[in-house]
Amino acid sequence: MSRHAADVVIVGGGLIGVWTAFFLARRKQRVVLIDKGVVGAQSSGTNFGNLRLQGRFPGQYPLSLRSQSLWEEIAALIGEDCEFARTGHLYLAYDDEERAKLEGYAQVSESHGLAIERLGPSELRKRWPWLSERAVAATFSARDATANPRLVTPAVARAARALGVTIIENSCVSDVAHSGDGFSVKTADGAHWSCGALVNAAGAWAVAIAERFGETAPIVPAGPPQFVTEPFPYLIEPSIQAIDGSVIFRQIPRGNIILAGYPRTAADPVNNRAPVPPAKTLAAMRALARVAPILAQCHVIRVWSGIEGYLPDMIPVIGPSLTMPGLFHAFGFCGHGFQIGPGVGLCLSEMIVDGATSTPLEPFSIGRFRESVAVSEKFRKEFDGA
Repeated sequence: MSRHAADVVIVGGGLIGVWTAFFLARRKQRVVLIDKGVVGAQSSGTNFGNLRLQGRFPGQYPLSLRSQSLWEEIAALIGEDCEFARTGHLYLAYDDEERAKLEGYAQVSESHGLAIERLGPSELRKRWPWLSERAVAATFSARDATANPRLVTPAVARAARALGVTIIENSCVSDVAHSGDGFSVKTADGAHWSCGALVNAAGAWAVAIAERFGETAPIVPAGPPQFVTEPFPYLIEPSIQAIDGSVIFRQIPRGNIILAGYPRTAADPVNNRAPVPPAKTLAAMRALARVAPILAQCHVIRVWSGIEGYLPDMIPVIGPSLTMPGLFHAFGFCGHGFQIGPGVGLCLSEMIVDGATSTPLEPFSIGRFRESVAVSEKFRKEFDGA
């Protein structure tokens, strides 16, 4: 067995893992990142690519805004812009109840300094005449943006490697344990790493690591279906989202429409499968046509998904272990980790190197699951693959 030493070992090569490695390497830490597949192969590389600020969990705004500032400097940070574009995000409401929900979101966003524009039906038709006439209200956040998820994780990984990070792909972690004043991490191919800090960023597989140290969370693996259509004349600049969650879509400059379908689909973390049932494709296209009738005849040319970890409260676990000093968790991002990824990586690097971060992370503590780790039947049924 080959033995090696590092300051920090990160388990998981998704966006959270590579950003954490990057920021740690900038602080001169010796970092090893291990992934059972290749970087960005699951939800980090297969998501919608939305960098949405409005409508987030209120306790997440300090983290989200800090992360957005990093996205806005991505080309300077890593040398590639990964198709980052400040396109804006339009939220649509279709009845008075949804209008009230939209207004609640807007007020929370504004309380954290985000500029929100409110739009009525006439203004909506004037600015985006291709929208259906069903919407009764909308909010628009001009700072919201998009990036290409297929490009980002590999690009951050390249930047991390250039700073000296060792990235080991296609290598399963077979054992993690506390050892001396640090940790011992073994892989199935016989490598053995000792380190002072351990980052558990293993996505839908992260609970297995947490449970080695007496912690757990009721995580459910699932995959948000994604679809892309044939190219269509370019006319849609912002991301468009119905507040009822039925559809979110955007158009890329070469004309293709990218949309996400709900509800999410059950995934198979053992065989690394996140299938998209044909019924989901039909449902997503019908929802798209209701929002933008001009797109009703677009043809879907490809569907895909990736495995993500979901928690009942739809809030991720981020922060230090409550049972083991030196262990840090970052998992269960519930389909909205793309936007906060750089911020999470930066905060973790500060906690590891400085012992603390200025960004409040208390709402994301794994300790909220100490009383009960049972997943309700209702929550599981949301991911039954129907």
